[in-house]
Order: sequence, then structure tokens, then C-alpha cells
Amino acid sequence: MAARGRPRTGVSTAGLEVYEVGGAVRDRLLGLQVHEHDWVVVGATPKTMTDRGFRPVGREFPVFLHPETGEEYALARTERKTGPGYRGFTFHASPSVSLTEDLARRDLTINAMARAPDGTIIDPFGGRSDLEARRLRHVSDAFREDPVRILRLARFAARFAPLGFEVTEDTLRLCREMVASGEVDALVPERVWQEMAKALMTPAPDAFIRTLRDCGALAVLFPEVDRLFGIPQPENHHPEIDTGEHVLRVLRQVAMLDGDLAGRFAALVHDLGKGLTPADELPRHRGHEARGVPLVDALCERFRVPTECRDLARGVTRYHSHCHRVRALRAQTLLGMLEGLDLFRRPGRLEGFLLACKADFLGRLGLEHRPYPQADYLREAFARCQAVDASRFVAQGLSGPAIGAAIRDARLQVLEQLRAGQARAPE
Repeated sequence: MAARGRPRTGVSTAGLEVYEVGGAVRDRLLGLQVHEHDWVVVGATPKTMTDRGFRPVGREFPVFLHPETGEEYALARTERKTGPGYRGFTFHASPSVSLTEDLARRDLTINAMARAPDGTIIDPFGGRSDLEARRLRHVSDAFREDPVRILRLARFAARFAPLGFEVTEDTLRLCREMVASGEVDALVPERVWQEMAKALMTPAPDAFIRTLRDCGALAVLFPEVDRLFGIPQPENHHPEIDTGEHVLRVLRQVAMLDGDLAGRFAALVHDLGKGLTPADELPRHRGHEARGVPLVDALCERFRVPTECRDLARGVTRYHSHCHRVRALRAQTLLGMLEGLDLFRRPGRLEGFLLACKADFLGRLGLEHRPYPQADYLREAFARCQAVDASRFVAQGLSGPAIGAAIRDARLQVLEQLRAGQARAPE
């Protein structure tokens, strides 16, 4: 059997002019592992493809699945802007469209290269030199026609930041013009979340936010996050002072801690309430936790954020300060936090909560390597509460709501004992 990732010239691609394109070409040149392969077919028609057993799947332009590998083969095509937003395009695919014309419609030069069957790299727009120079640069002025490309640019900035890639000033200027013209306003919520979710899972999700802010798109898409920049915090707790810069540091930390998507999203939005602190109260932010929850809810509803991400984000927003000072909390307050996080029904949420809180604690200038014993203390407190057994109250003849009240009282007792034991522990 032929190796996966190569056209089966003996099966269904014999005689076709086929090129590998996009991310596979780019990543191979960077020495990265290639996970997906995309192909462009030049000089063919839809009938050519279906006659060879390819299965058509493209609704707006001719894309086909290989009958054996399941990889995508698209006919070479051009596109023309006909309306606002990323859906306002008409596509033209015909045997007359050349490979260079197809590559010209792509977003970034590093994504506009092709690889011939003999291994030759076709690079009409300087993508290879941009890879070497670590530049993210648009292929042509046609970049401005699709606002999704701003999100993709920011996502690539996040993915390749550890390799030293930076967005060129010309490309940032073009993005700013797109924002000013209202193109970003036409983005649909599902697509924004799709790109954000991918970006949050990159090695440097903070670069995604910074790139969006640099071109003005953050203020349009995520004004709750954008307004955090320039908001001061007490220097003794936050040496970085600026709340927006703190959020970027927290994102960096949660990525280093290998947080999942829910944890990374929670890290992004946990301090939204600080953007609403009255000016005469700055740099203190008393009550920002409760103020932030409605902002998280509104953002999640606007972009149709998955329930798991929303719920953890709400919990981290509301209780991250409690977690930082958990060893000083009264038993009643600590139990209220455990109940507010819904941990007795969803115990699996605890580790995600602790990871996001730890990232917040470490996301401060010069304090990135401090220990976070609060996590172990909260684990112990929760374990003791979980160990309270309802069966002994049933044996006492209790039933209904009385059992629930007895369980809560017992949990308060074990938390009081934990706190007392901590107070007696030697330094």
C-alpha cells in the first residue's frame, strides 16, 4: 500500500496535475511534524474527479475526498469579493486556472507554497524567505477581503511565536484598515469562537490577544478584554500593574501548565470585572469578582461558548480570589465556594479550577516561580467534605431535607477541624 500523505497515482490520480499545498508544505520546511495533507488539482473538472472515484463535498467550490485516504483535493480556483464578511465571495474553478492563481488567493505567504510530486517547492510569493526570516506577511491586498484572515493571522502569531515569528508592519496596517472599514463586524460568532479556541490551545495564546489588540480587532470582538489594558492594579500585589498585561501573563502561564481549553478560556476572562471598577477606587478592585460574572455570561452568549468552558470561567471569575487566600477562609465561606463551584456534583471541575487559579497567581511580574500550596489545601478540604457519609444520618433516622442539612453541618465541622489543624501546625 502507498504511504499515507501521497497521491495514489496508480489508483485515482494518474495523469492529474496534483500539488501538495498549505500547512503541510510550510510545516515540513520548518521541520515540524505534518498531521494533515491538502492537495490542489490543476487542469481538471468536477467530472474528471468523480469519474475517478473522488467524492464531492464542497458546497461553494469543488472539493473532493480521496476514496482511500480521505484527504481533500480541491480544484484550482480563484475568488472574487461580492459582499461583506467572509461569506461574500464567488469562486471560479476551471481547467484554465493556474497553480499560481490558486496560491495567490491564500492569506499568508508561508501558506501560499506548493510541493510538486518530485519534491520541488513552488513559491511565487516569497513564502520560503519569510519562513527563514520568521515573518507573517499577507500575500496580496486581497487579504483585506476576508475578515477571518485577521483571526487566522493572530492564531498563526500565537502558534509560531515560540519560533520567533512576528507580523510585519505592512500586514498589521492592512488589518487596521479592515477593522476601520467595518469588515470585522461581519464575522459570525461561531467562526470567531472556532478560531479563538484553536488559538487558545497554541503554545503562546497571549500572542493571539496581543495581535488582535495591535490591529484594533480586540476592541471590536472582545471589548471586555480590551478595556483591561491601561487599568492599574496595586503594585504590591501586581508588580506588572497593568491589568491587560497581567491577563497576557496568565495566558502564558496556563499554556505552560498545559491547561485544557476550558482552563485557558477561564484564564483569559477571569478579571473582566476589573474593567468596571469605578475610577475613584483604582488601583484597588474590591468586588471585581462578582462584577465579572455577568460580563463572562454576556461574552459566552455572544460567541456561543461551550457550556463546559462557560461554567468553569464563571467559577474561576467568581472564586479565584477566594482560592488565593483559601487558608484564611472561614469554614462557612470555604464550603460556600465548594458549593458555588458545584464540585459535589461535578468533582472533575476541581483540577481545572485550581490550574486556572494557579496560572492567575503566577501570572505576575517577578512572581512566576512561587509555590502555590493553596491548591493542595483546597484538595484536602474537598476530600474531607466528600468523605462525609450520608448513611450514618440515615441510620439515625433522618430523611429528606434533614439529611442534606446534617451533611452540610458535618462538612462545616471537618473544615473547621482542618483550619484548626493548620493553625496548630508548626511553622
